Amino acid sequence: MAHLLGAEGLHLSFPTRIVFDAVTLGIEEGDRIGIVGRNGDGKSSLLAMLAGRLEPDAGRVTVRGGTTIGVLDQADVLDDALTVGGAIVGDTPEHEWAGDPKVRDVIDGLVSDLDWTASVADLSGGQRRRVALAKLLAGDWDIIALDEPTNHLDVEAIGWLAEHLKRRWPANQGALMVVTHDRWFLDEVCTETWEVHDRIVEPFEGGYAAYILQRVERDRMAAASEAKRQNLARKELAWLRRGAPARTSKPKFRIDAANELIADVPEIRDRIALQSLAVSRLGKDVVDLIDAGVTFPATGSAPEREVLRDVEWRIAPGERTGILGVNGAGKSTLLGLVAGTLAPTSGRVKHGKTVQVRTLTQRLDELQGVWDEPVRIVIGRLRTTYTFGTGSKAAELTPGQLLERLGFSSAQLSTPVKDLSGGQQRRLQVLLVLLDQPNVMILDEPTNDMDTDMLAAIEDLLDSWPGTLLVVSHDRYFLERVTDQQYAILGGRLRHLPGGVDEYLRLRTLEQAESQGRSGSGSAGGSSAPAAEPALAGAERRAAEKELAALERRMQKLAQQIDKAKHALADHDQTDYAGLGEKMKAIQAQQDEVDELELRWFELTEQLG
Repeated sequence: MAHLLGAEGLHLSFPTRIVFDAVTLGIEEGDRIGIVGRNGDGKSSLLAMLAGRLEPDAGRVTVRGGTTIGVLDQADVLDDALTVGGAIVGDTPEHEWAGDPKVRDVIDGLVSDLDWTASVADLSGGQRRRVALAKLLAGDWDIIALDEPTNHLDVEAIGWLAEHLKRRWPANQGALMVVTHDRWFLDEVCTETWEVHDRIVEPFEGGYAAYILQRVERDRMAAASEAKRQNLARKELAWLRRGAPARTSKPKFRIDAANELIADVPEIRDRIALQSLAVSRLGKDVVDLIDAGVTFPATGSAPEREVLRDVEWRIAPGERTGILGVNGAGKSTLLGLVAGTLAPTSGRVKHGKTVQVRTLTQRLDELQGVWDEPVRIVIGRLRTTYTFGTGSKAAELTPGQLLERLGFSSAQLSTPVKDLSGGQQRRLQVLLVLLDQPNVMILDEPTNDMDTDMLAAIEDLLDSWPGTLLVVSHDRYFLERVTDQQYAILGGRLRHLPGGVDEYLRLRTLEQAESQGRSGSGSAGGSSAPAAEPALAGAERRAAEKELAALERRMQKLAQQIDKAKHALADHDQTDYAGLGEKMKAIQAQQDEVDELELRWFELTEQLG
């Protein structure tokens, strides 16, 4: 492979510390490099030096003649005076950019829902991020450097970006460098991982899953050093090998070696013990949404808008659910119904008598009242110890010990909250919500400003938290890691996703295709394409429709049986773990049947068209 870029002896220092010392690296054609490391260790600085945006104090970066480098900054650098179209294609004549398939693909994939003539100044943070990405990707580059490209993007946009980058260049051509905390994205796109730590850059083969395996091996060889980090990494590897969707084939490491490393690592969560403890804390009733709907009245020029309708959701003790949906689908409205901050306009919402709901918002609400106080004073008001875990795994931890697990040093305990970094403030916010001891916790985009190691630490704490957990996040890895099931808001209704995020993306593709078909058939003037022939016809079609109706009746009956069985757990002897285990197995068997039926349902609906 041809050499594109080289860095030799890079040294970079700030007034208080040395960031890099004698770092030597190279980038070849075909490289797809993910850059990971703790916040503050220099990931963005490394990317800036390699892209020519930051001069090192010593050493040099050399680029092969004629090589072009495109950079997506972490900060928003769009010109507010431009329109969406002007920001993306500049002064390029329309016939030129419209005739370029790559540019059309970028526009369709990222900004098709935006008004081409709208002012950049009027866009939301997520929309501005998509415009900035489209501007970069519409250009021709030999090397693309992305600094936190998934910030403010939803699951669909992240998925589109991953697919675009995988097919942007032919094999062994072009190069990618990406700094991101999105572990799914790293695994999907990258074939090499650079870990930035302790003034060096350490390369690993493969994406995030392969990097975790190799880091565990490295830490084990180093014996007792970095023991805490090793244990977290081994636990994460266990999840990656045992349960993470679609991660078993791509990483370039030996499966036997991975299985040997995790042989003595227990399941990440003791679901039966946690659910039993949740029942004892919550009782049988948590929150029931019964035919709930929300309609916002007309205001000014905006018409009346129905956001949710006919939502039937009986949340069980210890349930861990991820919520998916596009921006504006109604996720926040749904969480408002659960939290009791919003009343339904139809149907009803019933809260259990012992329910205590806490919400981790995207804002730093929990910290506003302690903004000027040192961290030590803030945690000094809390209880002396907290219990995390169940049974023999239960541990009494002080607030200080919990802060240490989340990466706070003793010196930072004396730092005022306002002077902490964004990531540190976010971690403190998470901890304060956890230590308030709610029995129902809602996390709204909790991964903002956190690096991969801190995300693993948060996930570790949540694994031993015995309560009902509802999560909204565009971080696919985090969502799949901390929840046991996923739901989506589609067309104003709440829908279970047995196939998880992959199923959601398939449903969204079908929804968009149907929407485009309806708009196309209803357009005035011009010729329209002939209607597509149905996949099935005649007797086959009638048989498929009959089977589809039977499947829907069976799935509805099973859903009722599963709901009844979950609530019956509260009436069972909570010390009878064997009996609880049998009941959970029976519930799981029913859920497995639902999963199979839904897969068949999808096959039939696609055939029927």
